[in-house]
Amino acid sequence: MTRQELINQIMTKKTFLCVGLDTDIKKIPEHLLTAEDPIFEFNKAIIDATAKYCVAYKPNLAFYESMGVKGWVSFERTINYLNGAYPNHFIIADAKRGDIGNTSAMYARTFFEEINLDALTVAPYMGEDSVTPFLQYPGKWVILLALTSNKGSHDFQLTEDKDGERLFEKVLRTSQQWGNADNMMYVVGATQGRMFEDIRKVAPDHFLLVPGIGAQGGSLEEVCKYGMTKDCGLLVNSSRAIIYADKTEDFAKVAGQEAKKVADQMAAILG
Repeated sequence: MTRQELINQIMTKKTFLCVGLDTDIKKIPEHLLTAEDPIFEFNKAIIDATAKYCVAYKPNLAFYESMGVKGWVSFERTINYLNGAYPNHFIIADAKRGDIGNTSAMYARTFFEEINLDALTVAPYMGEDSVTPFLQYPGKWVILLALTSNKGSHDFQLTEDKDGERLFEKVLRTSQQWGNADNMMYVVGATQGRMFEDIRKVAPDHFLLVPGIGAQGGSLEEVCKYGMTKDCGLLVNSSRAIIYADKTEDFAKVAGQEAKKVADQMAAILG
């Protein structure tokens, strides 16, 4: 999906919601556990109930890898279902890959050739040659970790060099020599608040993937106030607050209702 196609979807649907498919076998409704593939059945129901309210889905690979081969099968079935039934949705694999060049090339082959995804989260710590293999695929996106919302983010990301530049700012500035606003986004946690102003000083045009709305307590209004651009420039992710809003046989219906609440807020902000 190109940048303009993503923008068109956001403006047409009046939402920039990304639904996180962090599907935990221990948290899904019990009645699904007798199914041949409980994870996929859960995901399919959630997708069908929320598709009209979002523009993107973000399965987190850890939740699938924890199930071994069965989890990978569920993951691939989910991606194939999205590509077949909802081809206009942006699909992100939250895998946080990143290694030496030849290893990154294999990760890129996995997610962009073998599995048809739009984007992959990548850890930039190892530098240019660990990131550029993912940027060799036209129409595919790299989403670099920049400023995350976890407590430990302060351990490294906010440290300053002798010139006062913080590490996350260096990541933003340096990585723009590798990719551009048409193939690179950044992860910025919703709980960072006014730090979005600093992000936009260094990366004024790039899309930001923003986790942390909902269960993690991030403020949608604050994210939009300081991080939104004329093209929106945001994909705001919500996972647990939507997909685990209910554990009965009505789980999908309730998930749709929760997604609609967020989408309605977004529509009001977009105007």
